[in-house]
Amino acid sequence: MSVDASDSTTENRSTPDGEAPDRTAAKGSGWRRWAMDTRPLRRPAYRRLWSSTIVTSVGSQLTAVAVPKQIYDITGSSAWVGYASLAGLLPLTLFALWGGAIADSMDRRKLLLITNAGLAVTSVLFWVQAFTGLDSVPVLMVLLALQQAFFGLNAPARSASIARLVPAEELPAANALGSTVMQTGSIAGPLLAGVLIPVIGLSELYLVDAVALCVTVWAVVRLPALPPETTTSAARKRAGWRAVADGFRYMSLHKVLLLSFVADIIAMVFGMPRALFPQLAAHTFASYGQGLALGLLFAAIPIGAVLGGLMSGTFSRARRHGLMVIASVIAWGAAVAGLGLTTNLWVAVAFLAAAGVADMVSMVFRGAILLSAATDEMRGRMQGVFTVVVAGGPRLADVLHGTLGSAFGVRAAVTGGGLLVIAATLGLALATPALREYRI
Repeated sequence: MSVDASDSTTENRSTPDGEAPDRTAAKGSGWRRWAMDTRPLRRPAYRRLWSSTIVTSVGSQLTAVAVPKQIYDITGSSAWVGYASLAGLLPLTLFALWGGAIADSMDRRKLLLITNAGLAVTSVLFWVQAFTGLDSVPVLMVLLALQQAFFGLNAPARSASIARLVPAEELPAANALGSTVMQTGSIAGPLLAGVLIPVIGLSELYLVDAVALCVTVWAVVRLPALPPETTTSAARKRAGWRAVADGFRYMSLHKVLLLSFVADIIAMVFGMPRALFPQLAAHTFASYGQGLALGLLFAAIPIGAVLGGLMSGTFSRARRHGLMVIASVIAWGAAVAGLGLTTNLWVAVAFLAAAGVADMVSMVFRGAILLSAATDEMRGRMQGVFTVVVAGGPRLADVLHGTLGSAFGVRAAVTGGGLLVIAATLGLALATPALREYRI
């Protein structure tokens, strides 16, 4: 498909659209100094990719609510809901790693088209089984595994493509725009699902997601071609598990990439206390109403992340990317420790919102490091590892915090986890200068 000249993108130009960098716009003035940096949206190709993210971030949350709701309706068991979550983790992990290798060996636009189409077909199948009243948990779990496999293939290609659509100095801003949309979807999607289920039913909710995914396919069709920069026949064949191993080997030889993953693992595994929210709501904050407390605890982090994204102009132009990651992870740990020390629900929500802001900053600069420090032929694989870390870290945290909360008490587990994040991150920063000294 032919595209406008303005859509053609290469990395060695001053900007992806061939324009001279707008230094005045980069500096901003007045409220623009702190408001979200929207420079990447001036670039047609990135704007199309970002627009498709808006649709999928809300639509995917509709299915994320509908699947566990349907499984619980069939079985009456929360345990089966948990098993379904695990059923999606293995295919997500395997296909995200493999998908990263594929994204480095073929046109990423074509891979996005294939995987978005696959996600849309899967949503149609979800609709068919609900519409026909099949009520089969095994079928639901197979479809969920299929959906997560397509998502694992899609995510690395989508993220790796950003560096070909915007210049290096706009990568933090582009990541902030994408992360803000995703966090907004994690709030708006479940709320919309809660409103729509009583009105249209579960089957139609799946259909809405399927239609939304068709819109994203059209947006991806209009992207420019994104073939591998390495065009030799040997490079095109490296899409197997040996290529995945090459990605891990590459990461081990580039410390800043490895350390960016370690920083995120520290933050999520030691400092993500969501498994303890029900216990906090039932005991520590019971006087406020258990339902209100639980809802606020779960909503506070994504709300904070959205606020951080809306104010991303305050940090997205920073050049010391590694130092920003370290500072944001420490801030996350401090906010989580504060949560464990308070018995006031509103103070707890404020701490979690602050943690959400810190998480947004961390996501923005970790993403920028992965896109700027890795070569284009390795970006897909780095994004595949990133997808696995983001998906797996919180699940490991659920096990760790649940166990420690039962053994030592919920507040001790939360506070201790936050303090451990601070100590481990400071140790990482002092022991390994590669991350703290990285800048663009």
